[in-house]
Amino acid sequence: MILGKRETKIIKNYQMQEEKPNIVVRSAYRDEWDDAMALAWRTFMRFEADDYSTEGIKSFQDFITDTTLYRMFVMGAYQLFCALDGKKLVGMISLRNETHISLLFVDASYHKKGVGRALIEHVGKYVLLEEGFHRLTVNAAPYAVGFYHKLGFHDTDTEKINDGIRYTPMEKKLV
Repeated sequence: MILGKRETKIIKNYQMQEEKPNIVVRSAYRDEWDDAMALAWRTFMRFEADDYSTEGIKSFQDFITDTTLYRMFVMGAYQLFCALDGKKLVGMISLRNETHISLLFVDASYHKKGVGRALIEHVGKYVLLEEGFHRLTVNAAPYAVGFYHKLGFHDTDTEKINDGIRYTPMEKKLV
């Protein structure tokens, strides 16, 4: 079947809309904490758990269900940002110690659509403008190393394992 210009244009427009959802990134509200941690758990189990030992999976679960972490969030000592497509939470990123990305997860159906990039850009601006720091750090999971490299992060050390969690320490200079 040969498509005319009009049909080709319609298909391209549809594909562009599908690839680039209208995402809003903002600070998370208290009542979004549980949904954000559930998104982190679902995504971790689907894409990352196979790279971890039973100890690592348990360590991750303990981290995201820690009530102290939630209290730190409520007090403003642990920053959580969310990506929304309309009212749907489709991504989340958190910072500890003002500059360290602690968690970054994007709903599977939104992978490769710019959501992770938008989250990184948002926290980069936040760290630079609100906190006055000029770098972001992350301990990247094996699944995410390539993603962080594409966004300008570089390895600061070789892969490590701590409490069963595998990660590569990385850093990105902010300008």
